Amino acid sequence: MTAEERNALLTASDEDLLKACAVDAYRASGPGGQKRNKTSSAIRLRHQPTGLMVISEESRSQHENKARALRRLRLTCALSLRVPVDDVQAIAARVAEYCDRNGRFRISSKNSEFGLLAAEILDVVAAYRGQLRGTAEALGVSSGQLSRFLTDEPKVLAAVNQIRQVFGLRGLTGKP
Repeated sequence: MTAEERNALLTASDEDLLKACAVDAYRASGPGGQKRNKTSSAIRLRHQPTGLMVISEESRSQHENKARALRRLRLTCALSLRVPVDDVQAIAARVAEYCDRNGRFRISSKNSEFGLLAAEILDVVAAYRGQLRGTAEALGVSSGQLSRFLTDEPKVLAAVNQIRQVFGLRGLTGKP
């Protein structure tokens, strides 16, 4: 998969993303009373091109669960699909858009562009063989700020630690 294909997947509309998925609605088990046991409100999405699968069964509303599952699928794709980095400077320019004048990242994990930014940063981490110092220099941020971005969100932390493990490096630790 190329960077353009992965990034198009991450920025696709909900409708386009759903077209590429097998959607299963099922009855979730667990507490919730009669309503939960009688309605097929849980959603499982299987993204056909990548084989990635996510579920959402928190809500009693199928529509809410579908929206949650789509957000999870985008984040799962962003954290799972690594692509070769062709232009580190272009990624550094995008990273700079989300940094304040002191070099601190200013993007919430709830922002719709968070997954794309995390994916590109993880691609650069992989290109620099898991080394944060070289990655930070290439992206034009401090290694402390990069480390904070990578460790603030547990799923991003797990993804970066997978990359570091491949290169025989110790895992980063998150917030206590």
